[in-house]
Amino acid sequence: MDCPACGSPVTLEVGPDRPLSTSVSDAVLAAEEDEQIEVTRDCWNCGWHETRALRVASIDTTAGDETAVKRAALIDEITDELAATGSVDTLEETLAAICRQREIDPARTDTDDETE
Repeated sequence: MDCPACGSPVTLEVGPDRPLSTSVSDAVLAAEEDEQIEVTRDCWNCGWHETRALRVASIDTTAGDETAVKRAALIDEITDELAATGSVDTLEETLAAICRQREIDPARTDTDDETE
């Protein structure tokens, strides 16, 4: 972020009892319920300063669906591999293979895709 007063870069610190390298998301995820997190932004060029306080109102967690978690991890891995692929031909071949697999997969049902 740039300083709203002068346009110079600003520093962002999460505190007060956290290392300087702590990100806001890491601080929020590590916080306990009802804990307050202070986030400060400073411009060392003009002296602009802002402090915001975030309070964790509640924490909701679920055990999760093991199959859904595994599926999401595989999708992330596939996406990373595809993003790293530089060949358009390889991407087209991969897409065609996926489409062929979907056509012959006996576990797939098309009932959700049809309108009655």
